Amino acid sequence: MTDKDSKYAKLKSQLEEGFTWPSLYMFKFIVPADNQRVAQVEQLFNSKEAQVSRRQSRKGNFVSVTAKELMLSPEKVIERYREAESIEGVISL
Repeated sequence: MTDKDSKYAKLKSQLEEGFTWPSLYMFKFIVPADNQRVAQVEQLFNSKEAQVSRRQSRKGNFVSVTAKELMLSPEKVIERYREAESIEGVISL
């Protein structure tokens, strides 16, 4: 099992214990201040169903992207995090 696999296994158990599914879940990402990357993160979420906000860092080097969306299961949350991993420079919180 890789580090990522064990990280997601731990997250899955925390999600199963801490939430009743389906549930409103808040994702938070730190993205380099590059419009293309910020747009890629925002595209992970269904714009009609998700509430997405962004905030620039004090020095302007990074953008914090927060999204709240109704998720059906812990597996769907993890699937979204895995999709975000493919975007260069993105940090998941």
